[in-house]
Amino acid sequence: MRPTWQKVKLAKFADINPSVSLVRGKEYPFMDMADVQPLSRTTDWEKMKVYSGSGARFEIGDTLFARITPCLENGKITQALKLDKPGFGSTEFIILRGKKGIADTNFVHYLSRTYRVRKLAEQSMIGASGRQRVEREAFESIEVEVPKDLTTQSRIASILSAFDEKIELNNKINATLEKMAQEIFKEWFVKFRFPGHEKAEFVDSELGKVPKGWEIDRVEKLVKRVSAGKKYEQKTALEEGKVPILDQGKSGIIGFHSSEPGVAASAGNPIIVFANHTCYENLIMFPFSAIQNVLPFRPNPDYKRDIFWLFFATKDLVVFNDYKGHWPELMSRRIVIPPEHLTQKFGDIARPITIKKYRAQIENKSLAKLRDLLLPKLMKGEVRV
Repeated sequence: MRPTWQKVKLAKFADINPSVSLVRGKEYPFMDMADVQPLSRTTDWEKMKVYSGSGARFEIGDTLFARITPCLENGKITQALKLDKPGFGSTEFIILRGKKGIADTNFVHYLSRTYRVRKLAEQSMIGASGRQRVEREAFESIEVEVPKDLTTQSRIASILSAFDEKIELNNKINATLEKMAQEIFKEWFVKFRFPGHEKAEFVDSELGKVPKGWEIDRVEKLVKRVSAGKKYEQKTALEEGKVPILDQGKSGIIGFHSSEPGVAASAGNPIIVFANHTCYENLIMFPFSAIQNVLPFRPNPDYKRDIFWLFFATKDLVVFNDYKGHWPELMSRRIVIPPEHLTQKFGDIARPITIKKYRAQIENKSLAKLRDLLLPKLMKGEVRV
């Protein structure tokens, strides 16, 4: 260990579950465990909830660290940023904050994301199988090696946060691109203000007035299922590998393997995947494999509708209401189907938007990989700052 570093118990370096004053009956930002993406510093704070006296309370800048299985093992750790007031979340979070004058709070966040801290927390878990959790006392006793001075801590956190900030910027750009494509879809195929709509004649249908010549039919007529090949499980997934394994979560990837992909998707040959239980739907542009109940599909070649149109037409058509299979419900939905040429014209617009979004996602993966490579080296003092 370098002389400017020290070994301390986590409780001497960070405040664990520090006191935060919230008023019962008032509304505050709320963080549910399901909304935290693994090892993601920032999270969208869209939920507001009335505080009833229960929950893990946090201030702006605090780190929320999942303490229950499997969320801890999955790396569900986030930081309370982009807030204008304190909030609360699931009782299954441990809250971390740098001790005043001793620890930089942003450094504490990245420290909590290191393999050592996460692994020691996992090894301290107790309780019945499937509901194990790490207790506060065990977390406080974890030993860490940290810089003695705040300046070094701040520099390390600044280097790592630069990667996260670029990733966040790309995510914002992607959200804007997604919104652009959705707005065009809505304008053309929901409000029926498509190119040439001024001359269109509208007729009555079971779904209201629609342009004459447009069809109404079940989604299943438009879809052709694609085999996903060998099905994988979380326990067999690798942390690194050539082929990503898609799961049913919002983040989409549960791990990797290094065999042949189940589906050879690409930017020129995208595939839509539907999560049978959670109802998440994504357009995939890279080779992949999948776990059970991730269902790939593409347009039915006999019905010739553009895949980008099909994606937006079926996305959010069914929503999660119970942990069951939702594929039959999706296939039975009846929708308005425009002529082939109009879906192709929409695809000509949506395709470059989606490819730009995909390239930003690729850049984010590279940034995250470099950040995660630097993280342990910076935290061990192997890289001077």
